[in-house]
Parts: sequence; C-alpha cells; structure tokens
Amino acid sequence: MAEFKSKIKTIEWVDNYSKMVDQTKFPEHYEYVNITKGQEMFDAIKTMIVRGAPAIGIAGAHGVVLYAQELAAQNLSREDFIKNLLEKADYMVTARPTAVNLYWAVEKQKEIIKNSKSDIDGIISELKVNGKKLELEDIEINKKIGDYGAMVVPKGATILTHCNAGALATVGYGTALGVVRSAYANDPTIQVFADETRPRQQGARITTLELVMDGIPVTLITDGMCSYFMKKGMIDMVVVGADRIAANGDAANKIGTYTVAIAAKYHNIPFYVAAPLSTIDTNIKSGDEIVIEERSHEEVTMINGKTICAQGVNVINPGFDVTPHELITGIITEKGILKPDYKMSIAEVFKN
Repeated sequence: MAEFKSKIKTIEWVDNYSKMVDQTKFPEHYEYVNITKGQEMFDAIKTMIVRGAPAIGIAGAHGVVLYAQELAAQNLSREDFIKNLLEKADYMVTARPTAVNLYWAVEKQKEIIKNSKSDIDGIISELKVNGKKLELEDIEINKKIGDYGAMVVPKGATILTHCNAGALATVGYGTALGVVRSAYANDPTIQVFADETRPRQQGARITTLELVMDGIPVTLITDGMCSYFMKKGMIDMVVVGADRIAANGDAANKIGTYTVAIAAKYHNIPFYVAAPLSTIDTNIKSGDEIVIEERSHEEVTMINGKTICAQGVNVINPGFDVTPHELITGIITEKGILKPDYKMSIAEVFKN
C-alpha cells in the first residue's frame, strides 16, 4: 500500500516545552506557540488552541511534564512533589471532560509518577520520555487506522466528514482524514465533502485547510446540506472521528455527527467512525454515561467577533452528541475494523 506524506505536525515536545499549532488562528494564520507552563497548557486545551481527542491527549501528557518542571523549582521533598504533581495531573483532565484520550494519556503519566523509583529529576526525565513515546506512537497508530480504513473506501469515492479528525486533531496524519490520506495515496480520484461544523467551524477552518495543504480535493458544504447531496448520490461514505466511544459502540463526536449518521442510515450510505483504541472507554456501558461538555454561548451567538442574533436570546451549546451504535457501520481502529455486535468486538479487541 502506498504511503501518504503529510506536511502537518500538530504538537511536539522540544527540550523543556511543548510546541503546537495555534488552531484558534485558522485560516488567516498558520503559526506555532510554545507552551511553557502547566496552566498555559490547561488553558490551551480549554480554549481549543489544541483540539481533537488524540492531540488533546498528547497535550495533557506534555502538561504533566510542565507542572513537574515547575514543582521541581520549589525545592519540595520527593513525597510532596509527587503528591502535588498527582493533584495537578487530575486538574489537567478537567480542561475538556468529554475526550477520553486526555484522561488516558494523563493516567499513563500518573502511572510513571506513582511507580518511579527515581529522584525528582529522574521522574521528570521519565515523564518526558513517555510523553515523546506517546507522541510518536500516535502517528503510527493513525497510519494503521488509515490503512485499515482505506480497504473499505470504494474506488473514486466521495467521502463526507464532519468536524476535523485530521492531522490537526492528532500529532499528525489523522484518524478520519488518515483514512482519506491512505485511500488517496492509492487512488487520487478520491475526494472529500467537508461539513463546515457549526458553531466553531472546524470543518471550514481546519479540515479544508489541511486537505488543501496536502493537495487532496475537498468541497465545503454547510451542516444542513448533507441529506441533499446524499439523495443526489454524491456521497459514497461517511467517515468521522470520535472523542469517546462506549463499550457498546455508542460514539460521542462533535455536535451534528448524530444528524449525519441518521441521514446516512436513511440513504443506505456506510457510516464509519475512525478512532484509536485509546478513545474507547470500556468503563462505560453506553453513550448515556458520556459527559457532554456545555460550551460558551458566544460560540453560537457570534461569528468572527460579530453578534448574529437578538441580544438576550436563550442559547444551549452542547459541544458533542452521541451517535447510537446501531447507526455505525464499523469502528476503524489500529487493530482493524470493529463490526457489530460492538459489545463483543470491543471486548475481544481489548482481550487481545
């Protein structure tokens, strides 16, 4: 299988800080920001300077290192250093409650803190090494997801995606757009339709940007247009990412994904979720247990700093919705494509 070379690297650890693309500046500017303190990382995750479940996970792992470096400067005893660092790690997870990858990556760092036999400098060194390891693993995992997903992409397909589950939602390559990249490497007639993804326009601002950067044909549509194009026979399959997948296969993703899944089911179009195993939360039985983040009302009432509605109007702004497992054709992971019955296939993949 041919390999696609992407130009994009979203986040990486450099010396004593985390370097990441500032995704709040798209599409006007493509620029990097250096995050040097734990609270800065918390804020970067909260305000979506870094976003996308896998990238948030790596950011969280880096954030634990940043907190460790700050605490090391306070001349604490090893015992107090560990106690304070574990508290800071737990705080980091609260920046974005829905994406399980953040919890998963921070837990990996907490295991090192709890189990290390080293002194304070040694613990910091181990955390850095692990953060870098998770970072490099993310790209390899995404490439595997892409290659498995490419196997179910028909020749010349038009793939609809929602939000951004691309290189810029991960360390590099992407999950849903990883499938696109791998398919495109073998068949350059593949193209993408991207939902704009209200209210933060990740599809318009980010998906279109990275696909144009990588030379993959992309057409931007508004969120309400997907059924129209499905009925016209212009969409062959849907591939989206996920922020958390329950043990039964219910998948939380950016708000509006559930609507796309319903439309795809009606039009007999395959609907795939592409996500690493770290996105699957086997501790929860169904999507009903997934905490849905309520975000700022200004995301809905304002576009580009301008108010678009009557002052004082009531707003509800859930950041995610949950697509029931019955609407999902397959979950594309680094270990292959999981199929219904998801309770069984998910349990099986974790057993192995």
